Amino acid sequence: MASLFRKKIVDLTPQANALARTLSWPHLVALGVGAIVGTGILTLIGVGAGLAGPSVILSFAIAGAICACAALAYAEMATMIPASGSAYTYSYVVIGELIAWVIGWSLILEYSLVVSTVAVGWSGYAAPLLTQYGFPVAFTAGPALGGVVNAPAVFIIGVVALLLSAGTKESATLNAVLVVVKIVALAVFVAVALPAFDAANLHPFMPYGFPKAPGADGVDRGVMAAAAIIFFAFYGFDAISTAAEETKNPGRDLAIGIVGSMVACVAIYILVAVTAVGALSYTRFAGSAEPLALILREIGSPKVAVFLGASAVIALPTVLLAFLFGQSRIFFTMARDGLLPQSLATVSKRGAPVRITLITAAIVAVLAGLLPLGEIAALANAGTLAAFVAVCACMLIMRRRAPDAPRTFRTPAAWFVGPAGILGCLYLFLSLPLRTELYFLAWNAFGLLVYFVYARRRAVATG
Repeated sequence: MASLFRKKIVDLTPQANALARTLSWPHLVALGVGAIVGTGILTLIGVGAGLAGPSVILSFAIAGAICACAALAYAEMATMIPASGSAYTYSYVVIGELIAWVIGWSLILEYSLVVSTVAVGWSGYAAPLLTQYGFPVAFTAGPALGGVVNAPAVFIIGVVALLLSAGTKESATLNAVLVVVKIVALAVFVAVALPAFDAANLHPFMPYGFPKAPGADGVDRGVMAAAAIIFFAFYGFDAISTAAEETKNPGRDLAIGIVGSMVACVAIYILVAVTAVGALSYTRFAGSAEPLALILREIGSPKVAVFLGASAVIALPTVLLAFLFGQSRIFFTMARDGLLPQSLATVSKRGAPVRITLITAAIVAVLAGLLPLGEIAALANAGTLAAFVAVCACMLIMRRRAPDAPRTFRTPAAWFVGPAGILGCLYLFLSLPLRTELYFLAWNAFGLLVYFVYARRRAVATG
């Protein structure tokens, strides 16, 4: 039984299969903003409005507050344990191997499905542009939505995977440029749509109530039901923590990247959400694959809508890049620890894990090509919530176990922030659709089978 909770010994000395340290804090802030600002605000705001009505604004605020608690815990843990692997590594070092495996397995679910979700969201903006030039409609959606395969989603995953394989610094620099494009597009949306704000569009503000409750059609609705889905819109800062081993000065730069990107994105999201629900009745854009562009067309700005759509097509891949980056690093670290085949833990001459990046891309491309957006996002949230709970718990445990240990960043009011993050994440998990919760439990049951049959005997990172 004791072996189930053996702990990882982090070795920060240079290793033969180490990742190259090429990133500084501007790269990390751009990585975080690139990951956070994307599909959630560009596409899932329509899904959230359909579940909560105008009170989707409140859903964004609640999800953002919970994520802020988790972000503060991540910042402290990332500077204490500046090693690749994010929540998986923190759990391995602080709690033990079994919990680390569960969190790592949940992170595999999170990152894989996030990449798939974003690719489908990107396709939602790219498809109208492609079909205008004769691209077959049947190849712009998966079977669940009446198509054959979502070819644009598969294509963009392949492009981003090749970019990541070229090198971490090169892809991070391009990411920073594309992030600027995305922020400019959202600023233009606010500038054009805000003058159309009509307070009447906010009434009734909470048509489906606050807690999760099934509607007449059997779909769970309410402020918290929407928050549990659009929670997807806020995370992404955790991808920064996966870059710890590739950061030049992790003790300083990780905290700046995590907290800085989170603060900026909460402000952006609230402003865009208020503008969207005020400019047009939520019933007219709920469920749209391109809600912001639809709003612009409806208020008489079709050219700006084309600009926004084109900007999304150009800039949404920054989210793909950040999460595919994070996913490949989780796989890489678990493989280096022996919990996955160690042959996957190889790097190129540029210090990039090319083999695991391409394998990860192939897996998520299949998911993106065949599955619809809403179901993928909900299941991705379940994996993320598990990781956030673990990181908040690790921070509190280390405050007890090693209160005087060096901490470059200390979470303010830790004994409020940590429990608030844990309880908030658990409430969001319970607000997910029941089917999603069952899928998540089934995924982890399968993961435990893999652990006891294969991974447990091969672990090499413990002491």
